[in-house]
Amino acid sequence: MPARTLHQPRPLAMVRDPDGEAMSWSELERLVDDAEGEGSLRRALRHCRSQQELVLAGRRLGYRITRVDLQRAWLLHCRQEPLQQRG
Repeated sequence: MPARTLHQPRPLAMVRDPDGEAMSWSELERLVDDAEGEGSLRRALRHCRSQQELVLAGRRLGYRITRVDLQRAWLLHCRQEPLQQRG
């Protein structure tokens, strides 16, 4: 009898950031969108005290994000913030 899995992860949708690096950006966007729309998810994620805790919590919830995704997202955010303040 084959092993049964509780969750079949979605395939990663690979996109490229402005530096040309492949990343699972769509999964991170999906997590952010879902957290913005669902108070219970947002509260659960707020309890995470480190990137590692956030990645593990996201994975438990079925989002295939990595530590590298979070780091790249933070770098992109930091690059865009000064541009938004000027404009």
